[in-house]
Amino acid sequence: MMDKETCLNIRLAEMNDQQALILLIAEFRQTLAQLRNKEDKPDLESAQKELTEYQRKEFPIYVAETDQGRISGYLVCRVDQNVVWAESLYVLQAYRRQGIGSELYAEAENLAAELGNDTLYNWVDPSNDRIISFLKKRGYNVLNLIELRRPGASERITRKIQVGENEFDHY
Repeated sequence: MMDKETCLNIRLAEMNDQQALILLIAEFRQTLAQLRNKEDKPDLESAQKELTEYQRKEFPIYVAETDQGRISGYLVCRVDQNVVWAESLYVLQAYRRQGIGSELYAEAENLAAELGNDTLYNWVDPSNDRIISFLKKRGYNVLNLIELRRPGASERITRKIQVGENEFDHY
């Protein structure tokens, strides 16, 4: 039986990380689709385009690398006028609950601090209980915005959510 790999290094992504990042981005997008009860398959072409766009905009991308050189997770930071947004955070299932997400997030928080800010900003789907729990443990709470829009033609109500005294259908 093979020894379990451990994450030893959090670093900025390099060009030779492209294929691993494409796979991770595709899996991340598939996971988000499942939150909306969609059974999307990993879309490598869309993931490639997304990665290319991150690189074109020079968004910092942090990766978690195991002792065997495997990329086990990533976090993309969108920097807009020195404000840092955690654009996407994903850790492979086999590496979850080992502190990798926290280490990646800490790097992004360090970037925000270097740019003179106390916090990262996050857009979070209200069905994404994992990231909500993760962020709450790090001291993050609802700031001031919720997104409201009409549902798309193929979207169906998945649950109701309560925001203050208002109840909304969630798609």
